[in-house]
Amino acid sequence: MVTLRPPASEAHYHSSQSDDLFEAAVEYLSKKVEVKLVALPRNEKQGTWLRDRWPDLFSDGKLRIPEKVVDGLNLIWHSDLVISGGGTMNREAASLGVPVYSIFRGKIGAVDRYLSDAGRLVLIENLEDLRTKIRVVRRDRPTTPQNRQSPALSSIVEQIVASVESLRAPSGGMEVATERSAVGGRG
Repeated sequence: MVTLRPPASEAHYHSSQSDDLFEAAVEYLSKKVEVKLVALPRNEKQGTWLRDRWPDLFSDGKLRIPEKVVDGLNLIWHSDLVISGGGTMNREAASLGVPVYSIFRGKIGAVDRYLSDAGRLVLIENLEDLRTKIRVVRRDRPTTPQNRQSPALSSIVEQIVASVESLRAPSGGMEVATERSAVGGRG
């Protein structure tokens, strides 16, 4: 299952190259027998465009748009990969350890550059990248998201605990019980 998020075609930072990559991605993936596509349009206008652009894919169930609002993180988690023309969904997929491919062709921000350099986000820059960089394989899903004990989460928890502990009065004042194992996986 591949989750697709079209580019923000009405945003001021929109690039028509992102649209071209999105269309090519749908065409490429729709030819793979084992693949089902779930599209999350940004608005009704995009939903209508998708249905008008690929009526055969919708009629045979190859491409779907959820009929009601869905939990995006759960959808991402249950996807084998994500292709998106935006930032938020890409970053969510990267944080969950789900393979993610960005077709965003505007200026790449620092977070996305970092995720790309770390191998957690693949930047699709041209049509050839669709065929050479996207790995269409069933993803083995661990029972819980991989980031539960990430260094970033542990660092955040440690900072919070340190801040709370610094509030303690020096002589028998407020006592703060901490339960690190429940959040950060440390005892």
